[in-house]
Amino acid sequence: MSNPALNRAFGSKLTPAGYPEYPGYQPRSGGTQTAARPGEPQPYPQAGQAPQYGQAQPYGQYPSPAELEQAYNRPSASPADMGRLTMEDVVVKTSLTLGVVVVAGAAVWMLAMANPALGLGAAVVGALVGFVLGLVNAFKREPSPALILLYAAFEGAFLGGISAYFETLYPGIVAQAVLATVVTFVVTLVLYTRRIVRVTTKFVRFVMIAMISYLAFSLVNLVLMLTGVADGAFGVRSMEVMGLPIGVVIGAAAVLLATFSLMIDFHMIEEGVKAGVPARYAWSGAFGLTVTLVWLYIEILRILAILRGE
Repeated sequence: MSNPALNRAFGSKLTPAGYPEYPGYQPRSGGTQTAARPGEPQPYPQAGQAPQYGQAQPYGQYPSPAELEQAYNRPSASPADMGRLTMEDVVVKTSLTLGVVVVAGAAVWMLAMANPALGLGAAVVGALVGFVLGLVNAFKREPSPALILLYAAFEGAFLGGISAYFETLYPGIVAQAVLATVVTFVVTLVLYTRRIVRVTTKFVRFVMIAMISYLAFSLVNLVLMLTGVADGAFGVRSMEVMGLPIGVVIGAAAVLLATFSLMIDFHMIEEGVKAGVPARYAWSGAFGLTVTLVWLYIEILRILAILRGE
């Protein structure tokens, strides 16, 4: 799912003069005169009052020609120097978050191989706690690195336990799912960066409607499984129509939705960089990408399990 936390990163405050605030801006203290907004007439100084264009400096404190030359040749401040979001920040934070997912997943994987019951228990706890932390991080006003990394740890526990379970049933399925997830991510990134697929308002609206519909189906399917109306390991997904499992068709649609969601995440991050949002929102970008990648991996793993199941 696309990351709603980044929506809070857009927009900027204005100075009393009506200009966007810059990093380190401090309102001028003292004096009663306030600068007019752009387009408004500037006030004239009163009688006996110097024009308020700047403060005169005592003689001898002006910069020397050498200092002016040095300042002129100095490179311009980069977004990182000004505390603004950069793509490098998002890449680093996403790598760190996914690293926590992998480490936690590997730990629970080894636990599950030694004791399958404990592995499944860790997967259930990871799924429940990860879901709650996902909601907290998604709607939190400011990104919290600690909560995001904690979410990654519990999601890793869930993935490690569920992956070990399917690996015991269908050897080699996890490697196939991981490879398919990586390839899908790379292809989606190329399609977006080459602008082969453009993220527009209609595109986002379509994806959101489709995702809400898919969520409704998933909830109904879960209820049917818990009540015993739909038997099979995957409920309605295990049913077949003309010899083709319904789960494969639904799973393919879900994978397509996940790739669209990745594109929306890329677009939101790119817009955040252009808007110059604070660097701390790199954690929001990392969180959004991690959520979508986990969803993509689960859908691919489920498709492979349905295809290989009896």
